[in-house]
Amino acid sequence: MSAEKLEKPWTPSGSLRDEFAAQQSDLRDPVHDTLHRGLKARQISMIALGGAVGTGLIIGSGTALVRGGPLGILLGYSFVGLVCYLVMVALGEMAAYLPHKKGFAGYAARFVDPAFGFALGWNYLMKYLIVTPNNINAAGAVIQYWTRHVHIAVWMVACINLLGVRVFGELEFWFSSIKVVTLIGLLLMGIIIDLGGNPHHDRIGFRYWKHPDGPMGSYLLSRVHNPHLAIFLGFWSTLTNALFAYIGTELIGVTVGEAQNPRKNIPIAIRRTFLRIVVFYIGGVFVIGLLVPRTNNDLFVANKSKTGAAASPFVVATTLVGIKVLNHIINAAILIFVLSAANSDLYIGSRTLYALAIEGKAPRIFRRVNRMGVPVPALLLCTAFCGLVFLNVHSSSQKVFGWFVNLVSTFGAITWMCICYSHIRFMKALNAQGISRDSLPYKAPLQPFGSWFALISTGIITLFKGYDTFIPFTKDTFVTSYIGLPTFLVCWGGYKLYYRTSVIPSDKVDLITGKREIDEEEERFVADEEAKGPQPLRRRIWDSL
Repeated sequence: MSAEKLEKPWTPSGSLRDEFAAQQSDLRDPVHDTLHRGLKARQISMIALGGAVGTGLIIGSGTALVRGGPLGILLGYSFVGLVCYLVMVALGEMAAYLPHKKGFAGYAARFVDPAFGFALGWNYLMKYLIVTPNNINAAGAVIQYWTRHVHIAVWMVACINLLGVRVFGELEFWFSSIKVVTLIGLLLMGIIIDLGGNPHHDRIGFRYWKHPDGPMGSYLLSRVHNPHLAIFLGFWSTLTNALFAYIGTELIGVTVGEAQNPRKNIPIAIRRTFLRIVVFYIGGVFVIGLLVPRTNNDLFVANKSKTGAAASPFVVATTLVGIKVLNHIINAAILIFVLSAANSDLYIGSRTLYALAIEGKAPRIFRRVNRMGVPVPALLLCTAFCGLVFLNVHSSSQKVFGWFVNLVSTFGAITWMCICYSHIRFMKALNAQGISRDSLPYKAPLQPFGSWFALISTGIITLFKGYDTFIPFTKDTFVTSYIGLPTFLVCWGGYKLYYRTSVIPSDKVDLITGKREIDEEEERFVADEEAKGPQPLRRRIWDSL
């Protein structure tokens, strides 16, 4: 199909609202009062790392270890890591081809159905309205290891986002760099302790992988009265915990609107981010399984931990072998982890709301940005939701953490499934219009089977992730485990009924509009960089981090 035929975007037939037609006719990025392309590849990958490596590994792994055992947690995190990789490369293919400022909700609206994009956009926004207070709540749990006299609301810090994207990107780069150094240190510390480098000179080895501690957990054994079923339920629990842990890697799809030279930098950032996260997550849970028995009572377990329990298994590990002071240092580093993650999540939430407003799917006030390209109204609304952390006034931080984990994992899983389906539709549109995937700036491997596998796997985990709410039935955990599903369907169906939209045929998907402007912008950036002349070796190494 020729480019001329594609220049006019397709709109569904039937009697449509004029407003809908006006919204969908402009698929280009806004020119004025918009986000600034100020993020480098190293900053994008570190922002993604900062948002993803947080409570899921540092705190949530305690719950996974207790329920699934050391082998169960390793298998669960490895499997979901594979699914995460397939989601990332699918997103990378779309983002490198069309790095617009509307996020992956824009891809859903463009390649599938405007109603699908609307539902995905608001689903993703709701995820970040919840995950930011979740990280603040986690900070409170970390502090409670030392004292219960400091209220967690003290840690609601968001001012860094008002400094502009360049300042934010650089500061978050350094915060996340601290995370990387700390995680490397924790992994090395764990291996040294396991091999006998501890005050007791005790070579632990795989001791905790043997009976009665491991290698698999026995979750809900007292209720199901079947050892084999309890082992399976424990393993399944690690899948849901791992899903929560890996969710956040997809936020690279939001940063593309502020990325420099996105055709080149987005694929680089995706590869770096996934490699770092898999190394830290799989390596981290492996080390945790070596150092801490799953039967230890000091582990932080969502919904039932005792007051003052260590928020992280790494803290428990140092205490068990008698290392003094280090547990407090690690706890302080973990506090930086979760606050950095909260800061990164607040950034992404505000940009998601901005993208919805640009598409006409949120009030116009959220389109406004200041002179530095910061969407201040969107940022203020997202900051206001941090008040959800006050749920701790009537419930323990452990119980509230469990609620937030349920909500975030459901919203995040729906996002992953929507990304995969959008990518499947994108590939079908390319094929229908005679465009080879070999011509794309970045071609995702293992396709189309990879996206289908990730879509189905995530769907199964999501559907059955709240099984323990029925043994016995618990209202609060049932609601938080599944409320995301009907919310998404209501948003999708409501928009579809009101605007009478339909799925866009593959041969009518608009693959052209806005692409030329992005190509020209990229050419100007490359020309400007070449005009600066050869960069010194120190600079090239720095940018390659």
